[in-house]
Amino acid sequence: MKNKMENIIPISDRVLIKPLKAEKKTKSGIILPENAKENPQEGLILSVGKEVTNTMLKVGEKVLFKKYSGTQINYKKKKYLIIHTNDLLAIIKE
Repeated sequence: MKNKMENIIPISDRVLIKPLKAEKKTKSGIILPENAKENPQEGLILSVGKEVTNTMLKVGEKVLFKKYSGTQINYKKKKYLIIHTNDLLAIIKE
C-alpha cells in the first residue's frame, strides 16, 4: 500500500503513526479531565521506512505501541509519532 503521508517518510526501520485519541471518559462513565488522560498507546500507521522488512506492518494498520515510545512531531498543526519498529507491540485486527 502506498504511504498515506507522502511529505513525511521515516528513515531506516521506523514508522510514522497518527496516535488515536485518548479516552475522554472511563468505562463506568466518569469524564476525565485533560491532565488525567493517559498517553494513547494505539495508532494508525501512515508511512513506513524503507528498511521495514516485516511484511505484517502496512500503511493503514492499527497498532499498539509502548507507552512512552517514539518521538512526537508536529506537522501542519497535527501531532504524529515516529516510532522504531522495536517499540511496536501488536497489530490490532478489528
